[in-house]
Amino acid sequence: MRETLTSSIATVSVPQPAAGVSGSVLQLQCPVCRQGPCRKPFASEPMCSACGFVFSESNGIFNALPSDRESIFRQFVCEYESVRAQEGRGSYRADYYLALPFEDITGRNAWQWSIRARTFRFLQKKVLPGIEISHPKGCDILDIGAGNGWLSYRLAQRRHRPVAVDLVDNDTDGLGAAHHYFDFDAVPPFTRFKAEMDCLPFMPEQFDIVIFNASLHYSIDYTRTLRESLRCLRRDGHLIIADSPFYWREESGQKMLQEKRATFERQFGFRSDSVQSREYITPEMLKDLTDHLNLKWSTYKPWYGMGWALRPAKARLMLRREPSKFYLLHAQREN
Repeated sequence: MRETLTSSIATVSVPQPAAGVSGSVLQLQCPVCRQGPCRKPFASEPMCSACGFVFSESNGIFNALPSDRESIFRQFVCEYESVRAQEGRGSYRADYYLALPFEDITGRNAWQWSIRARTFRFLQKKVLPGIEISHPKGCDILDIGAGNGWLSYRLAQRRHRPVAVDLVDNDTDGLGAAHHYFDFDAVPPFTRFKAEMDCLPFMPEQFDIVIFNASLHYSIDYTRTLRESLRCLRRDGHLIIADSPFYWREESGQKMLQEKRATFERQFGFRSDSVQSREYITPEMLKDLTDHLNLKWSTYKPWYGMGWALRPAKARLMLRREPSKFYLLHAQREN
């Protein structure tokens, strides 16, 4: 982790892959009192001069989650890590991470990674080029719900400057796993923060793109979450939502939620509902976000194969609920 001290203001240097171009510098905002930019005393970790909150750093990950908020999410994180471990997520092998999302070399969650891979291919072919043309030196990108950092790694390969945010920081399925990218590839290390999506530890207007990577559905309140992400976007910045479950009907989402909680209770011994996240998106929810946040959405529908396309017809024939879709949603901040 490389840090830059500028006039005693707490900043974190985001390495710039383009030769001869200096790195971007993040200014931090306190997650407790929301003041900033936070100051960085000599030879110590960033600290808020108003309330004294310290951005502790461990293994390259900055902790921007206050203790009272950490206690609120503790059960959720514990259950999440338990489920993911039992599902066979993560690996101790570097080649596992370096192959993502295009291949799951363990074979344990191959079908889900095939969805992620198709979404990412669509993103890099159909969405990112139109944005990149206005940013020839690369974009500052906030990857919210970054998990093990695979998307940040792929964006860094495209000469962008990602910052990864997640609540989970373990070394197999969380932010700690990103060390594999730094150890075995030439991409510059990207900055990582343990933080909640409704209280991002950054001063306003520092990113060109904010992307929710299979993560927005963990939000408790979409309007509050997206308002916070828009705060961090520069003027004309881009908001992207990828791989969150989409249903045309509210009742389909509610039925999915009931099924999921019953399955979790049967398989893992708990319902995984300690935090009441929204879990899915509907057209009505998108309209509500449009009205409250003045967003105009572009909806992309990546092709996931014939089997995936036939799922709605099969569900109707078998009198089952509407299956989820995974659309790619894109909006641009206009003011």
